[in-house]
Amino acid sequence: MRLPRRKFLHLAAGAIAMPAVSHIAWAQNYPSRPIRMNVGFPPGGAADIVARVVGQSLSVRLGQPVVIENRPGAGGNVAGEATAKAAPDGYTMMHGPDNLFIANPHLYAKMTFDPLKDLVPVSSLISNQLVLAVHPSVPASNLREFVELARKTKPPLFYASIGNGSQHHLAMEVLKQHVGIDLTHVPYRGGGPAGIALIAGDISAMFGAGSIVPVIQSGKARGLAASGAKRFALTPELPTIGEIYPGYEMLIWHGLFVPAGVPQPIMERLRAEVTEVLKEPDVIKRLATSGSGEPYFTTPEEFAARIRGDNEKYGKVIRAIGAKLD
Repeated sequence: MRLPRRKFLHLAAGAIAMPAVSHIAWAQNYPSRPIRMNVGFPPGGAADIVARVVGQSLSVRLGQPVVIENRPGAGGNVAGEATAKAAPDGYTMMHGPDNLFIANPHLYAKMTFDPLKDLVPVSSLISNQLVLAVHPSVPASNLREFVELARKTKPPLFYASIGNGSQHHLAMEVLKQHVGIDLTHVPYRGGGPAGIALIAGDISAMFGAGSIVPVIQSGKARGLAASGAKRFALTPELPTIGEIYPGYEMLIWHGLFVPAGVPQPIMERLRAEVTEVLKEPDVIKRLATSGSGEPYFTTPEEFAARIRGDNEKYGKVIRAIGAKLD
């Protein structure tokens, strides 16, 4: 039996519209059960702190628990893979550190997923700066003096990082290229060991995040400059590197990501709630006092552009220094 043309077109249009209607209905009922947030680092670090502070308030706003699941390993790749391969239903998300998207694709010869395609940004979360610090025995009271010292010191001064390919590592490599100096990299397994090496005088300099500020304030290290585009709130007395050597900027950022394919209405709900969470005075205070950073507000387009731009920027640096990880 042949259907009249008008009835056929009506049924066809209805069939096409069904997925969109079901997605909208699904989003209206979202969330109806706990949500998992994967974190690629162990408990206690900055990534874990940000995830738990944001997750706690997000749980209240969504009316369902946001369960933090620490999946450390391979610079965030383990958590990234688990998230990328999860069902795109909004019940698995990831606290995404910048290095997973801007460094790991260039550092690891083989990755089982593509973070730039398989993970989709929901919202930026926080931004933070790094502070360049030196041991008190280093005869440099400011950044210019340190650069001049580094230019004439042979063999080169040693500097620490929290690991190969880390933002702390890349920040110094970018500075080396920017001002034309040579330094020898000594990677450590985390910020704690690197900071201890600086205090002990085993290395001359390092970039550190908020945890380095108390060390500077105690006199066990000397702060020279901060890495951001504006002065760091924790060290307002220190200039930015860009004030002395224009064009330099290094920003650490964290974001919230989900597997590709999550319905847009769910993405929009999550983005709206995260924005409100980051405006909460208690959240702002807890992030600041822990040294984890400050809320980082962007539009989806701005955040996507930042990810692409940083991926290109640090990819060039990684290729230039030949850094690789297995």
